[in-house]
Amino acid sequence: MSDSVTTPPEPSLYAAREPIFPKRVKGSFRNLKWYLMALMLGVYYVTPFLRWDRGPSLPDQAVLIDLANRRFFFFMIEIWPHEFYFVAGLLIMAGLGLFLFTSAAGRVWCGYACPQTVWTDLFILVERWIEGDRNARLRLHRQKKLDFRKARLRLTKWIAWLLIGLATGGAWVFYFADAPTLAVDLVTGQAHPVAYTTMAILTFTTFFFGGFAREQICIYACPWPRIQAAMMDEDTLTIGYREWRGEPRKARGVGEDTQGDCINCMACVNVCPMGIDIRDGQQMECITCGLCIDACDEIMEKVGKPRGLIDYLALTDEPQEREGKPPRPVWQHILRPRTILYTTLWSAVGVALVVALFLRSDIEMTVAPVRNPTFVTLSDGSIRNTYEVRLRNKHGEDRPFRVTVKGDLTLRVELEGTPYETVTVPADAMLNQRVYVIAPKGSDPANSHRTEFRFWVEDISNGDRVHKDTIFNGKGN
Repeated sequence: MSDSVTTPPEPSLYAAREPIFPKRVKGSFRNLKWYLMALMLGVYYVTPFLRWDRGPSLPDQAVLIDLANRRFFFFMIEIWPHEFYFVAGLLIMAGLGLFLFTSAAGRVWCGYACPQTVWTDLFILVERWIEGDRNARLRLHRQKKLDFRKARLRLTKWIAWLLIGLATGGAWVFYFADAPTLAVDLVTGQAHPVAYTTMAILTFTTFFFGGFAREQICIYACPWPRIQAAMMDEDTLTIGYREWRGEPRKARGVGEDTQGDCINCMACVNVCPMGIDIRDGQQMECITCGLCIDACDEIMEKVGKPRGLIDYLALTDEPQEREGKPPRPVWQHILRPRTILYTTLWSAVGVALVVALFLRSDIEMTVAPVRNPTFVTLSDGSIRNTYEVRLRNKHGEDRPFRVTVKGDLTLRVELEGTPYETVTVPADAMLNQRVYVIAPKGSDPANSHRTEFRFWVEDISNGDRVHKDTIFNGKGN
């Protein structure tokens, strides 16, 4: 007889995904999600084809990310590489906005506007059109035999999903080039391989994320469910179950006088795209989409009970609601120190960006002195300094720029390649111009070690001017 003890196998830490088949539901929150989905998908797919006159040198596209020239165009706004602070400011505003909405109403971004949610809703809608509502899809999923009908329905659904993914990837690449031209190039096979590669990647990710990894992305891949608690407190309005009103749930053998309003119909679970039971309390998986509210309200109306058994509510209202008192007004939950702080910071960043946008000039310059050599002595004894001046023209047409200097009256300026003080800068471009500043023999700048002066650049077309201070180096006698 062996003395060894058999060690039981360790339980697996991995659980295979069980597909979720949400039931169709009608109600105000479901309608809101339809409206927002149509709006956001419409904006995403249509925006690249909006036209905006940008002159002869650029595509007439309202929204364009010009990676080749490292610029971003948004209708009348043009962001250049050195103005990346505008993009940084927009990202800060997006983050503060996310904090604000989460603090006020929980994960409303996840439930209504997140791309994963929007495309998943679209995929589920297509799936319901092709395979039927929840019960029909469940029967099809549990059917072991792959007959002609099941194969036809699955293939039709996957083709529809692939077409949606292809449209998603196609719309994305249109933001980086002239959309009508690129569309023709894509169809005729003349587009750059990068465009086809990008479309293939986005088609696959959209197909996989929206079709086969719906709730998995929200639970495991997205970091927001794990950090949202830092943005929420007891006054945050989030979806919850009024268990003091619903319990005990209806069951056989329980008298009517001891039953709560919940009839345990499972409607809230059947419509949930995450497959959770909101009656179990707050859960990381909940995206606060409100579909369980619509489902429960519909059932409450049928059984003659008040709506709101599942609703947006705050924890601070629980004690008075248990006593039968009404909850505090919604505005008192929204307007509190945390949300006011987020709103103030968000507004401050937005105002700063708008002010910076309107104060910036359409012409710019940078000056870099050439220090090898520091100065050159000409044949007549004059001292010459060399500068690399970068002139930026943000207008949609070529502009003549005049370059002058201000400081010591003896200094004069010469432009390489032209006998004049003016140079033409191409539309929406930057010109590197070598500029010489000369001090006559015996003048103060020629004999001084350092002399401060200022470069001025004027757009002759409209009189706009910019300047830059720098140093003239003399012999220093």
